[in-house]
Amino acid sequence: MRRVEKINSLLEKEIGKILLKKIDFGKALVTVTNIRVNRNLSQAEVFITVMPESKEKEVIQILKRNTGNIQEIINKRLRMFSVPKIDFKIDQSMKNFYKIDELSNKL
Repeated sequence: MRRVEKINSLLEKEIGKILLKKIDFGKALVTVTNIRVNRNLSQAEVFITVMPESKEKEVIQILKRNTGNIQEIINKRLRMFSVPKIDFKIDQSMKNFYKIDELSNKL
């Protein structure tokens, strides 16, 4: 496994744990669906899904407020030289999948 792929996998596991145990999203369910770290490991796009969808903006705001804390926890757990700058994004591909699935069920 390439280094970037290993880091993607490690970050996905750790961020998932952190979101589950350390951050209160109220009644929203947040799932990490994918992570893309760039080649020089300076940035990481963290793709999430939020249920219900009506809570997406609220969840993104909570995550943006807590990004520094999340990065600090990751640095302590993984002991990385430099933790990639995290940017949380809504996973549009999953939304599209759900829409297609819903349409196909109607046929």
